Amino acid sequence: MPFYEIHTSFTLYTRDKLLKVKTMAQSKKLLIRLSPIIFVFLWATGFPAARFGTTDAEPFTFLGLRFAIALILLSLIVLAFVRPRNTDWKQFGHSMIVGVLMHGLYLGGVFYAVSRGMPAGISALIVALQPFFTAFIAWLVLGERLSFLRAVFFATSLFGIYIVLFPDFDIATAIPGVTFETLVSGLVATLGISIGSVYQKYRVTSLNLWVGTSAQFLGAGILMLFLSLMTEEQVVVWTLNTVLSLAWLVCVLSIGAVALLMYLIKEGDSTSVASLFFLVPVVAFAMTWALFGEAMNATQIIGSLIVVGSVAVSTKYG
Repeated sequence: MPFYEIHTSFTLYTRDKLLKVKTMAQSKKLLIRLSPIIFVFLWATGFPAARFGTTDAEPFTFLGLRFAIALILLSLIVLAFVRPRNTDWKQFGHSMIVGVLMHGLYLGGVFYAVSRGMPAGISALIVALQPFFTAFIAWLVLGERLSFLRAVFFATSLFGIYIVLFPDFDIATAIPGVTFETLVSGLVATLGISIGSVYQKYRVTSLNLWVGTSAQFLGAGILMLFLSLMTEEQVVVWTLNTVLSLAWLVCVLSIGAVALLMYLIKEGDSTSVASLFFLVPVVAFAMTWALFGEAMNATQIIGSLIVVGSVAVSTKYG
């Protein structure tokens, strides 16, 4: 073969390989950019799923099933692919406590409130205050710095929540589904995920993420089992609605969203998730409006924008 033909073939081969490498790099870059948005969308689906899931099942019993199935699937993944060595069982125990707080109290509070009539979109808005609660808890307990700007926007967001819950500006006339019981449940959920975030940051520092998540599901499952036995009759009506809700929450949220979060942490872009979390109530409101007809009047929309805007600005600048 003449030299110029060899040179041409080599040039074309090299160009083709470089093009493939460039295309793969561009695809990976696009995936990294889209992953936080996909994660937030998936997270938002948990709120309408809470309403679907509690239609034919008691909330704590339903969540207990969810955590049990997720724990089994995640344990199989850990044993088959992760195969951890020299597990720090002390941190494993701390992760179980994180699970009690971040999954048990958080999801338990949300599901209980929704099962008692609180609109799913409103519950998403209340839980959106989590960054503020986390900052205040870290300031009170750990002495971390709390910026004046964040404190101001926290007060602003509370005013926005008040407008949403009491659009007539009368604390005696809340919107349907908002009672003292459901408000306390929403507060417990927000405090649970906030305290859990601080606890995990300082107590779980080196445990494998997959192993740590398994421990969290174990801790949350034990709490749900206790609450189910103490307060419920373990009623689950196995309708198509129940099965699909459980499958979505286990496979897409408990497993899929966790895997996506692991990917984001690995790629060093997990901060993008935190910066987009203020969009969760917006997406949840859109979903619950489309699925259940949960609508808000003009006053409530303004209140929601105040909350979402406060969280967004505080997250970026606070």
